[in-house]
Amino acid sequence: MPDRVPAGAPPRHPRSAAGAPRPLAVDAVLFDLDGTLADTAPDLAAALNRVRGDRGLASLPLAALRPYASHGARGLLAAGMGVGPDHATYEALRVAFLDHYAAALCVESTLFAEVAALLDALEARAFRWGIVTNKAERFTAPLLDALGLAPRAGAVVCGDTTPHTKPHPAPLLFAAERLGVAPGRCVYVGDAERDILAGTAAGMPTIVARYGYLEPQDEPLAWPAEGIIDSPAALLHWLPARAGR
Repeated sequence: MPDRVPAGAPPRHPRSAAGAPRPLAVDAVLFDLDGTLADTAPDLAAALNRVRGDRGLASLPLAALRPYASHGARGLLAAGMGVGPDHATYEALRVAFLDHYAAALCVESTLFAEVAALLDALEARAFRWGIVTNKAERFTAPLLDALGLAPRAGAVVCGDTTPHTKPHPAPLLFAAERLGVAPGRCVYVGDAERDILAGTAAGMPTIVARYGYLEPQDEPLAWPAEGIIDSPAALLHWLPARAGR
């Protein structure tokens, strides 16, 4: 089913995200995974192209598929196969895509430049941090192991951890509980509108990762975020100075 704004969520576009960086009153940082911490588009696109190859279709260039990587199977099948969940072949294509992805999910995937240094800086300043993704645990766990993030994240909430996925606030609230930090003292960073809607509904300040997988029609300046960053390191300008460990 398509993402829906949860009942009681704030208006979709209550303010612009064009404000200048300023320290937020937070003790923890929660991140989206695909398109925010990790550049997973190459392996997701490769899985989609294997689906195309199985059906005698030519591969599509990564640049054509990259903007849709944050939307997983649904987004990539729409972009690469022209089908949605209501199409007769969708479920078979989805299963094939996920099987191909599971078999090779961290071949070319890497952390975005500056992410490793950003996480080091967070830990040096004694900020807790975690990951909230709509990616299922069967893919998230091995990917985080391969990227070296699994032992470091204070909380990992996957698409099947709670009964709801983003833009519902439940995964973010669960992550805050795991970190032992009040939701309003967490900032959530993501590259999709559903990330910003989920964070806002959870009572968290939010930051748009504009370096991630934005689709051509996306208008991040209209999303209800506190601000926008064009590189991972820029997040530090939104965090308070504090003593390290």
